[in-house]
Amino acid sequence: MTAVPAPTEPAAFWEARYRDTDRVWSGRPNALLVREVSGLRPGTALDLGCGEGADVVWLASRGWRATGVDISPTALERAALHAADAGVGDRTAWERHELGHSFPQGTFDLVNAQYLQSPVGIDQQGVLRSAADAVAEHGTLLIVMHAGWPSWQDEPPFDHVFPTLESVLAELALPEAGWSVETSETVRRASVSPDGEEGYRDDNVWRIRRLRPDPNGSV
Repeated sequence: MTAVPAPTEPAAFWEARYRDTDRVWSGRPNALLVREVSGLRPGTALDLGCGEGADVVWLASRGWRATGVDISPTALERAALHAADAGVGDRTAWERHELGHSFPQGTFDLVNAQYLQSPVGIDQQGVLRSAADAVAEHGTLLIVMHAGWPSWQDEPPFDHVFPTLESVLAELALPEAGWSVETSETVRRASVSPDGEEGYRDDNVWRIRRLRPDPNGSV
């Protein structure tokens, strides 16, 4: 993992991360998004922490009308260019939010939250609760998070508590009558260190479908 100097404020940290690097991510969609969403009927989608936009572009190319959200203006500029280059600019929208302080309005058929884990402060539980609130009736909430450090990581670069499959569901506290957990699984994938050492990393994935809205107005 590349060490990045961490300003106190999340906005400063993430803007520096993108501004000081030509490209942070691969430009390919997250594999677990592709696995979990390929069978869903396209509708409206919200991608939280969209980075340079690969997941949004992939969704838009498959018929979704997708909105990407990120804290970094530089990331959003790159994401919009990626969408335009891919010919899906008319199916995408981009909003800057510091999640935990502001959140997009409306509801969506898919809310995608991939790796909302940060070395600087984020109200992860609050953001995921807002994400659940934003899922439309019969819509899907997809959450993917790292379950631990890569196998080749000798010393953690910063302190971090990784969520378990059970802890995220417990924190969300979704009423069983209104939601169906369709995937709750730990997936092991290949991971290569910056020095080329081969290893693996475990990710947790939750795909949860909303059956109907709560008549009391909460998730």
